[in-house]
Amino acid sequence: MSKSNYRGRFAPSPTGLLHAGSLSTAVGSYLEARSQGGEWLLRMEDLDPPREVPGAADSILKTLEAFGFEWDGEVAYQSRRHHLYRDALKQLIENGKAYACACTRKEIAAAAKRGLDGYVYPGTCRHGCPDGREGRAWRLRVNARLTTLPDRLQGEYSQNLASDIGDFVLLRADGFWAYQLAVVVDDAEQGVSDIVRGADLLVSTPRQLAVYDALGLEPPSYCHLPVLTNGAGEKLSKQTLAPAISTGDAARQLRAALALLGHEAPVECGSLDELWLWARQRWSLSRVPRGPLLAPL
Repeated sequence: MSKSNYRGRFAPSPTGLLHAGSLSTAVGSYLEARSQGGEWLLRMEDLDPPREVPGAADSILKTLEAFGFEWDGEVAYQSRRHHLYRDALKQLIENGKAYACACTRKEIAAAAKRGLDGYVYPGTCRHGCPDGREGRAWRLRVNARLTTLPDRLQGEYSQNLASDIGDFVLLRADGFWAYQLAVVVDDAEQGVSDIVRGADLLVSTPRQLAVYDALGLEPPSYCHLPVLTNGAGEKLSKQTLAPAISTGDAARQLRAALALLGHEAPVECGSLDELWLWARQRWSLSRVPRGPLLAPL
């Protein structure tokens, strides 16, 4: 297939090793990019050192290589891109779209209502920090209007950021960059045109659209793949102690990931090369279920 303007990416966090859920996301992201004749980038989202597992970043890369993934260009590391986030925050501050916040989590919990993803920030510092208090974090001002996302798999998804989320954090009180700012800056700077990732991130996408808008950037196309759950109905994650995938039986696990994504490979495809060749020739989002899906044992 000839090259296109499609540029996708996979962006794991080294807070743990890859599990079946992250594998299925990587497979879907990779195959969608290749089916479009596009590029597939790899970015390590290592912005939270206290939560990172020593050696996880290298292990993730080796696991992806062992499973037969091939990415374009060098691996990007968020820990080496702080200057980009600083420039973006400076622009937002100068344009009056970001403000300093002195509130602690305890204070917010005492004054706020529950929203779609935690407490809805009540706007305490929107017009300036209280007397005698200094800003600990930086927040983006959001508008009281409906934000609608046309997701390629999940359909339309809408939020009113003001009532569902509130003004959200761009730079945390502990000095670490928030995901919502970093992911937008990175995707824009790397020229990512299409994002294929897990549906657990769908709830945060309107926040990212707000950051794109505030920075005057064109947002990418989104597609959120089904999340995998364990027997208790919990999303597979490091927090739910999802077991790491093993490179010792990569072909079997790739076959399982393809099946979860609606692509049952024939038994005669036994090796990784055969599975990838078959999948790249037949991949179609129309066959992928919305989920959530029960992960195989």
